[in-house]
Amino acid sequence: MGQGELRGVVAMDGPSGTGKSTVARRLADALGAAYLDTGAMYRVVTLAVLRAGVDPADASAVLRCAESTDLRIGTDPTRADVRIGDEDVAAEIRLAPVTQAVSAVSAVPRVRELLVARQRQVVSEARGRSGGIVVEGRDIGTVVVPDAELKVYLTASADARAARRSAQDAAAGRSSTVDATKADVERRDRLDSTRAASPLRPAVDAVEVDTTELDIPGVLDRLLGMVRERGLDHAVAGR
Repeated sequence: MGQGELRGVVAMDGPSGTGKSTVARRLADALGAAYLDTGAMYRVVTLAVLRAGVDPADASAVLRCAESTDLRIGTDPTRADVRIGDEDVAAEIRLAPVTQAVSAVSAVPRVRELLVARQRQVVSEARGRSGGIVVEGRDIGTVVVPDAELKVYLTASADARAARRSAQDAAAGRSSTVDATKADVERRDRLDSTRAASPLRPAVDAVEVDTTELDIPGVLDRLLGMVRERGLDHAVAGR
């Protein structure tokens, strides 16, 4: 990837179903920037844990599994490149077993330390190649890149998030109901916001955007405006 418009890091946090992944990818693509889905990294480790028959509540065993997993993740926003070794697991990590176990795995402090170090390495390398990167997750602005040039925290009502997640599942051929999805969304919110290590919360200097009544283009326009208001795009900086 060559030099894009974005200069620096956009840290995008928020719970599931706020449109975070879709918007982060589109923002990175619009700015010619790299993109990192940190949640996918925790899902890969979770998949490895499940495949190994490890109890997600066994922190020591989960850490050993994380350390031995050959996790590979791309930074091209136009395609999901997530692998264990040479195996493409981009679809499998979105299935129900991983979704149900990922909060427990991601709550293990040593696993978070391991993956945060890897995430910071990816960010550093991407900035060296393209000048900017959009990073999404649940602790980007608070832990992974606390000095990010722009921090955004997306929110939405539980009902809206459940409806979006159900629609995504249906589009991907996964069976779900809105009620079941809402229960899972609220369960993950509770687990992610109360864990001891890097709980889900907005950074003190994050801009909060409620996406309940906004569509994806509307959110994207707002974020592009923030990037340009802060002079983080080369087009503006070069004038």
